[in-house]
Amino acid sequence: MREYKPVKEGKVREIYDIGDSLIMTATDRISAFDVILKNKVTDKSAILTRMSKFWFDFTKDILPNHMISTDVADMPEFFRNERFDGNSMKCQKLNMLPVECIVRGYITGSGWASYQKNGTVCGIRLPEGLKESEKLPEPIYTPSTKAEIGDHDENVSYEQTVELLEKQFPGRGEEYASKLRDYTLALYKKCAEYAYSRGIIIADTKFEFGLDEEGNVILADEMLTPDSSRFWPLEGYEPGKSQPSYDKQFVRDWLKANPDSDYLLPDEVIEKTVEKYKEAFELLTGSKF
Repeated sequence: MREYKPVKEGKVREIYDIGDSLIMTATDRISAFDVILKNKVTDKSAILTRMSKFWFDFTKDILPNHMISTDVADMPEFFRNERFDGNSMKCQKLNMLPVECIVRGYITGSGWASYQKNGTVCGIRLPEGLKESEKLPEPIYTPSTKAEIGDHDENVSYEQTVELLEKQFPGRGEEYASKLRDYTLALYKKCAEYAYSRGIIIADTKFEFGLDEEGNVILADEMLTPDSSRFWPLEGYEPGKSQPSYDKQFVRDWLKANPDSDYLLPDEVIEKTVEKYKEAFELLTGSKF
């Protein structure tokens, strides 16, 4: 049996090259504030993989995605075991684009902090008088550059994404930049509307895209998981304050309140986090985890 080693290890995922495609394996690691925490979150990897699969299937009418299979039977023998079963996805190889495509439907987090200072979010002027966690008149596209582990992503304007992509793909920067923006907004609108009908508000999220061999834009990475999005319960939602959430915000809040924790979470915080991830999965997909 041929053995495989990860060709890339991110904060919470490992990527294996199997020749004609990739295996993307989610781990039970969790990161916050660009640091990998010392704890593992049981079942997190399987929840995130199944949630991404659900959304990839749900949005393939908008554009193709990189998912080939989540069944280890479709992967080399090395992956057909407990370590990879349920948390791995066989994916198409792509030339990944260097833009994190962030979309915000509600004003919260760093966006709210920025708005309080100068009435803008990532350089976009917003109407006066918005409250914290309020729904924006229209979702806004606020891209950033992708950072390496330990570095912070840097917010960039739409025009800067055109320049960035033009350097990489001379003559096609504007075309690719506009596609990324338009796909991001279309994906968000469709998924946020659906999630709302299931009792979840998607406050903001990020998407990543790559190009196939023909130069077509393909949706990649993970999609609309609690690791890449802010999910709020619709029940009890009220603008004017921060909202309870189904995502990593719970972990971030605990770390902020306990600055001397050395990034080690107590068991009850881990358990609560797993519960929140499972609840979000079950509400959104309508199936038991």
